[in-house]
Amino acid sequence: MGRYVARRLLQMIPVFIGSTLLVFLMMYALPGDPVRALAGEQHVDAAQIAALKAERGLDLPIWHQYWNYLVGLFQGDFGTQIASGRPISEVIADAYPVTIRLGLFAFVFTVVAGISLGIVAGLKAESIRDRGLLGLTLVLISMPSFVLGYLVQYFVAFKLGIANPNEGIEPTNGELIMPAIVLASLSLAYVARLTRTSVAENMRADYMRTAVAKGLPRRRIVGVHLMRNSLIPVVTFLGTDIGSLMGGAIVTEGIFNVKGIGNLVFDALSKREGATVVGIVTLLVIVYLVASLLVDLLYAVLDPRIRYA
Repeated sequence: MGRYVARRLLQMIPVFIGSTLLVFLMMYALPGDPVRALAGEQHVDAAQIAALKAERGLDLPIWHQYWNYLVGLFQGDFGTQIASGRPISEVIADAYPVTIRLGLFAFVFTVVAGISLGIVAGLKAESIRDRGLLGLTLVLISMPSFVLGYLVQYFVAFKLGIANPNEGIEPTNGELIMPAIVLASLSLAYVARLTRTSVAENMRADYMRTAVAKGLPRRRIVGVHLMRNSLIPVVTFLGTDIGSLMGGAIVTEGIFNVKGIGNLVFDALSKREGATVVGIVTLLVIVYLVASLLVDLLYAVLDPRIRYA
């Protein structure tokens, strides 16, 4: 197991470098000059602009800028915002806790509701409840998140009046429930369909017939034999979905005015603060890589036949 973890950690290095380099190059190619944009329409001496670029290292070749970014990153330095002069690590630290709470609520809702619905439908495949689940998940998959967000906001907040349409600067856990449900809707649909398909297939497996023939209690048959084998593909999806929930929060946060990472990314793009976007994406890449490693290790827990050399 130790050798496998060490090998996976080494494999993460080129993935991390490739992902961050790609985003870094995209931000470098962003139209407009972020330093000149600070002055707006006012005339600024070219010497002042050149001095500010030299101070921030923006006059260096792109490969040199990226190398400086990596060196600073391993020291906990994500760079400095051009407009405000604040360290990007502080800016992210102010906004990221809200997004983490939102993503965590959405993830828990996806796991609990998605797996439960999938089990209920999979145990009675081709039944009315199974077809109802497939229809509901098809609607959720087909509907864009911003459309669903505005619909939920309109009916729940404006029509029923049981929630605030826009959240405050520091939203409470209760205020994040509605945005979390909207954020989790697409993932919930995929988890429910994946669980339903996996459960329905395993119900016809030979080991299930053997367990029934032995006279084992139904709770043990479903809870131990069926679920441990059926959840392997679901866990794979959930592991990659953690990063998707964090990234997908950009649209949801914009709809409900949640001051999190999504709002920060939009503000950074409008001000051409490419370094802020690169810092946020770097954190998302780390989340993806760590989640992928944990999912692989969790396979051995779900299926004892899986061993890592």
